[in-house]
Amino acid sequence: MPSTITLPGTMESLYALMGFVTSFAGKQGFSPEKIRTLELAMEEVLVNIIKYAYRDDDSTGSIEITCTCCPERGLVIEVVDSGVPFDIFSVPDPDVSADMEERRIGGLGIFLVKQLMDDVRYRREDNRNRLTLVIDGAKT
Repeated sequence: MPSTITLPGTMESLYALMGFVTSFAGKQGFSPEKIRTLELAMEEVLVNIIKYAYRDDDSTGSIEITCTCCPERGLVIEVVDSGVPFDIFSVPDPDVSADMEERRIGGLGIFLVKQLMDDVRYRREDNRNRLTLVIDGAKT
């Protein structure tokens, strides 16, 4: 059964949104390690939305999260905002083998999310960003 939360896209909502996802995962029997992985990925995604999605607008938009547990796919999390279009795949992966002085600033959080999740998808639909994250249902 899917579960959804919608809150303002502000830093004050960050921990409630993250807690919604981790609580859902816990109720589905995900291990503490998987829940920590989810928490890290969600923090990256949500902070980016809060900091950048509504930068061209004086008003604050909302963030909607829907969690669904699918036996064949694991936990599916859809994060929706109506901010400026941002395709997570438009940012090239950083060269993590380069020396720290040679690396460009930014992009590590997005890279981390793509590494932590088993599947990441983005689409722009009805003037909204829809980011779908999937983490394997294995309880280990």
